[in-house]
Amino acid sequence: MLATTTPARTTWATQLATPSGVLVAGLLSGTSCDGVDVVLCRVRLAPDGADLLPPELVASQTVAYEDLPGGGALRQVLLSWIEGRATEQHSAAWLGAIACAHRDIAQVFAHALQRVEALHNVRVDLVGSHGQTVWHHDGHALWRGAQGQRATLQLGDLSTLAACTQRAVVGDFRWADLAAGGEGAPLVALVDHLLFPQLPRPAAILNLGGIANLTLLGARTDELLAFDVGPANCILDTLARELLGRACDEDGACALSGRVQAELLRSWASHPYFAVVPPKSTGRDTFSRAWVLSLLEPVRHSLSPADLLATAVELVALTVGEALARYGGVQPGGARPGPLVVAGGGALNPALMRALERHCGAVCAAEQVGTTARAREGLLFALLAARHVAGLPSTHPGATGARRGGVLGLYAPAPHFGL
Repeated sequence: MLATTTPARTTWATQLATPSGVLVAGLLSGTSCDGVDVVLCRVRLAPDGADLLPPELVASQTVAYEDLPGGGALRQVLLSWIEGRATEQHSAAWLGAIACAHRDIAQVFAHALQRVEALHNVRVDLVGSHGQTVWHHDGHALWRGAQGQRATLQLGDLSTLAACTQRAVVGDFRWADLAAGGEGAPLVALVDHLLFPQLPRPAAILNLGGIANLTLLGARTDELLAFDVGPANCILDTLARELLGRACDEDGACALSGRVQAELLRSWASHPYFAVVPPKSTGRDTFSRAWVLSLLEPVRHSLSPADLLATAVELVALTVGEALARYGGVQPGGARPGPLVVAGGGALNPALMRALERHCGAVCAAEQVGTTARAREGLLFALLAARHVAGLPSTHPGATGARRGGVLGLYAPAPHFGL
């Protein structure tokens, strides 16, 4: 059922209900800022109009910032904010830099979309943009002396993106979830039933990006629990840059050659976030570069890079295993999920996958059970955009803690400039 029947939504819903559906782009840039993820997919409305059908993936590509006009310099600015290295905080110049980045990210996203469209000779009808997260609360931590102040910040102006692409754009998804009482993350759990329609339930899906997040699908259709577990690639990649002088520990080779330091692991695992009960979310603001350096400083001269990376890998796997053991039944006493389905860049790290097997049992790559898994996060924002224009509610208390019935996002129509 449509949440509203505005003319625009009626038109979009009609188009979504046709056999050809709507060609939608999902755009985002992750916390690593390595590029703009562009996913193109065809989306259709289910016959009963209550949900979308599983999407048809058309294209998925990451366009490096350095390959886009102005992208290289923009990436350095974004990384300085995300990693907490900015030095102009609270100044007028800093506010101006944020405003300019808000515009520039939209323009870079538009270039990335146009490049992928040209490569595949298609033109999308609708764009769902997540933008670039530069700050996300840990609502359970003390921040400036106030507890539980939830806020989030994604840059990439929707009106600029709509003007540059001449397409309707939907974005600002996380704030709508926050306004409904949620954490604003992890949102991907809201569409996992569409991305893994054939996955036997109960099921557990782990995404290993900068932060590890877990989706638990119960035996019943509406049973859902999702939350951010804690750091994943953000600690591994920061250690690799500091200790190896490389962007990452490729293939986990250094970690595989090291030995886990048990006492150090216990110390790292004592972070209070791990004990917080879901719903919960976090980000690079809590598990920041500064946090990683604080872990590293007392031991960097007494332990080898291999041992430190091995211990960091073990931390990620240990915290996921403990979360799965504690909440894997979704409902108290519920059935436990089958093999842990692993998605995201961390799934390509053999050291991390082996550690997950030790702590979680059987694991499998997401691509083995979901044909669209490799484009999971891009598809998320494409599907949320399609749900928005169709007026379909997306919020779920088990996913983020938000009240049911919220239609996520804000709509920027394709501009039509008069004389």
